[in-house]
Amino acid sequence: MSGPVGVSADPVRELMAEHRELCERAVDPLEIAAGLEEAGLGPDTAARCRHADLFSLAEELYARVPRRPPVPEPPGPRRCAAAARAALTAAALAVLPCAAVVAFGTRPAVLPIAAVPLVLLPALTGGAPAEPGPPPCGPACPTELGPARTPPRPSGSRLRPAALGHGLGLAALLLLPLAAPGRDRPLAAALVLAAAVSAGSAERAARWYRQVGRGHLGAARTLAEFRARMRPVLPVAVALHLAVLAVLTYAALAVLAVVAPRPGPGHGGGLLHLAAERAGTAAWAAQGVLGLLLVLPALLARCGRERAAALGAVAGPVAAAVPLALGRPWPSAVLLGGGAVAAVLLAHGWAVLGRAGSHR
Repeated sequence: MSGPVGVSADPVRELMAEHRELCERAVDPLEIAAGLEEAGLGPDTAARCRHADLFSLAEELYARVPRRPPVPEPPGPRRCAAAARAALTAAALAVLPCAAVVAFGTRPAVLPIAAVPLVLLPALTGGAPAEPGPPPCGPACPTELGPARTPPRPSGSRLRPAALGHGLGLAALLLLPLAAPGRDRPLAAALVLAAAVSAGSAERAARWYRQVGRGHLGAARTLAEFRARMRPVLPVAVALHLAVLAVLTYAALAVLAVVAPRPGPGHGGGLLHLAAERAGTAAWAAQGVLGLLLVLPALLARCGRERAAALGAVAGPVAAAVPLALGRPWPSAVLLGGGAVAAVLLAHGWAVLGRAGSHR
């Protein structure tokens, strides 16, 4: 014989379904009790659910419904403006010293002065996180993060050894090709200036990656889901930066084809054809490696891996300087030495940047 109409075998489950969002968002049982009272429920509802009062019912609802963090809000105008300012600052701090070296030459007094803004660039652009306040933390957080995790440092301690080491590597990476001997100095200058401007793109890509990671950190219910969400983000961030670098490099080569044309008989095809001819395959490949050595340390630094970022930033130009000292031209030196470092950094970034701990 069936029971009375409207009476559920599990009235608590029926109440859970009706007020699920309230139970998922609540931070304690009292918040659920207050929400039930506001909805017009009282002692009769508690008695129907076999509880003495509404607070006892709220405790059962709180225990049975898993927590769900609030959906992170999209970046506001202030956050977008801060990210744009950081990108423009990084581009200016990188391109102005390189332009000074191109204009005044590699005199002994020019290189140390030009290196100062580049050394300070990571410290001046990397003080604030992508989003202010504590990041959203879903069920993926507690398993991977322990209490020994170091909290973010205040903005007054930006000049840390790791940030200065990162900047020192950046200065060597951009100024070394300008100081290296070579037959086509205008080509080297155009490539370095394009790479220097792309430092702003690297900073923006790193902040975007951190922002996406913080959003997935709050939305993912398990570590496996978080890693699956983050798996395509790193290739997209790196590809976007390399695309910007390619556009900047092509623009620099087009300007170079106008202001410093190659001697000899002219070639047809227009400006775009001349710009494509100016740099060979080795120069384009070296420019791609240079782009990786710019963006990968920035990604590591913005996700709390400052020591790895500093080591990678310093290792890139050091590894490129070895074949350069053995007589290799700059593009080949970057491909041999810098390419190996970029491959190691990419593998390390793929292993650590997809972890939840990198986005706290």
